[in-house]
Parts: sequence; C-alpha cells; structure tokens
Amino acid sequence: MYMKRIISIFLFLTLAVASVCSVRAEISVNAEACVLYCPDSGEVYFSKNENKRMRPASTTKLMTALITLEYAEKNNKKVEFTSDMTAEGSSMYLKFGEVVTLKDLAVGLLMRSGNDAANAAAVAIAGSKEKFAKLMNKRARKIGMKNTHFVTPSGLDDDDHYSTAYDLALLMAEAMRNEAFSALCGKKSESVRFVKPKGKSVTYANHNRLLSLYPNCVGGKTGYTIAAGRCLVTAARKDGLTLIAVTLNDKRDWNDHIALYNYGFENYKMKLLDDSDFHLNVSTVGGEKDITIVSSFDCERFVLPAGDYSRVKRKISLENFLYAPIKSGETVGQIVYSLNGKALAVHKLIAEEDNSFKENKKLFGIF
Repeated sequence: MYMKRIISIFLFLTLAVASVCSVRAEISVNAEACVLYCPDSGEVYFSKNENKRMRPASTTKLMTALITLEYAEKNNKKVEFTSDMTAEGSSMYLKFGEVVTLKDLAVGLLMRSGNDAANAAAVAIAGSKEKFAKLMNKRARKIGMKNTHFVTPSGLDDDDHYSTAYDLALLMAEAMRNEAFSALCGKKSESVRFVKPKGKSVTYANHNRLLSLYPNCVGGKTGYTIAAGRCLVTAARKDGLTLIAVTLNDKRDWNDHIALYNYGFENYKMKLLDDSDFHLNVSTVGGEKDITIVSSFDCERFVLPAGDYSRVKRKISLENFLYAPIKSGETVGQIVYSLNGKALAVHKLIAEEDNSFKENKKLFGIF
C-alpha cells in the first residue's frame, strides 16, 4: 500500500512537470524556413532557417503591391492591359484593351495574386519588368533585406529571384505601415470597377484563408510554385501587439501560422506606459499662484515577456512643494517605470505655466 502511494505521487509529479514543460516547450513547425517577428520590438521570437535564401513565389507581390500603392497615391494612373503584360499562372483575368487604375491592380495583386496585375503595374510604373525589378531591389536594400534579390514582379521562379523568411518579415512590417496596403490586404474580398469597358465590375476573393481561420489575422499574402512549395506571410494583432509570421515551403502553413501566433501572444504582451493625460496640482511656495499645474505628455509601448507584464512598477518622483519662480515647460519631476529594479522608461513632469516669484513688500520696508 505504501509503495502504491509512492508510485502514485511519483506519477503525479511526473505528469505535472511534463505539463509545465509542454507549455514552455518551443513549437514544432513543418516549414523548411520560418520566422515569428515582432515589428513593435524588432525581435524574432521563433525561427527556423530564417536567413536561408529560398524561392518566395507570390509573396514577392508584397513588394510589388507596396510600390504600386505608393505610386498610386501620387498618381493613380489608368493602365491599359497590353500584350507585354501577359503572364502565366494565377491571374485577375485582364483582357487586352481593358483599363484599370493602379489601385485596382493592387487589388488584383493582393486578392487574386494576379501575375497579370503584377506585370501591368511594373510596366505602367517603370516602363518594363526589368526596370521595375531595380525599383524592388532598391527598396529591399532600404528596408534592410540583405538576403533578397528580385527579378520578376510576380514571383515566378528564377534562379536569381530569392528571399528569406526574415527578409519577408521585414517587408511585411514595412508594407503594413502603409495605410492603403494594410487596409486592402486585410479585406476578405474587394471589387474593381473597370475604367474600360465602362460598367464592368468584378469582386475578387482574398486567397489568404487565415483571415477567416484566425480572428486576430489582419492581413497577409500567399504564394506557391512547384519549386517553391507553399509560402505564406501574414500579420496578426492582439491587445495592441502586432506579430508577423512567415513560412516557406510549408505544406501545413495555415496550422503553423496559428501555432506561431498562439505561441507569440501567449508568451509576449504589449505594455502601454501612458502618461499623456497626467495632470497634478502641486503646492507652490513664494509664487503668485499657490498651485502649479504639473503634467506629463509621454506615452510609450514596450513588448515584454508575459511573466514580466505585471511586474512593471511606476513611481512618481516629485517634491511635495515647489518653489517659485517656475517657468512654463520647466522639468520639475519625473515618472519612472522600472522592471526588476532597472529603469524601463522615464517620463518628464513639466510645469504647464509660469508661476512668478511673489514680491513680499515687507522685505523692502514698505508697510
């Protein structure tokens, strides 16, 4: 009986430890390369072959769509579809002589992954696909995509056309900063009204199924060729925290992206340190006013491990009394946020208005 109790306790402890380990254990991802990236902190929270150069397939269109929308903001030109814009593979099914705007080509890029839309945008913007590729590579260098080289605007296979999981995460982060891009790629469908033929309208469904499968998904781009395999770049947002997941050559990409996001949002939290509306009345000695209004206008966000979220401490460092004269904008104190004894952020406390020295006539012999 005694031995049975010992064995039962041992099994219970073993299962308890195994349960804890399973929660903390890193996830298993089927992708040949992947990354879970946080644009808010600039940190990678999970990766596998993140810098391995691979074929990105149609995730290339993240760059094509971003450049297209940036040009469209300046000049949403009308583009006639011509023979030099044709392409094999996925399409928004443009026909010769049809006319759409640059913004509508972006719809075809992000919804239908149209290779025809990619070529049309490239020719319309740069004059040729080759010249457009130069724009893509220039922008990639600016973003910091050190292991990327673009040849085509569509992502069709080419030995000199490659990127990495990490570089594509940087690209997605850059693209999502563009309001037109982020609004468009987060839609499950979008309609295009053709300039020519007049009256023609087509609604295109988004290939990104994660928008339906995962409630926190806010956008993304799919990609596939036989050589590249299934590629997927997505972004998700929860409680103020944004994460980007990239998987390359992954047969179970939808499930892997959900697993990556569950891991990320469970283990990291966005901490808002907001004193932008902080006001305090402080007694003032020797001033024309007995009270000086002290304020802070600082607001910062920090991404922290989930276990540290509630450990952040806030301390107001300010004297009980202020002494005149005080100038408007003068720093009179601070709010210090700390974690584990180390300063995380310091917000200035400043006087909102002047509080001049109150002259005491008795000091000058005037009664």
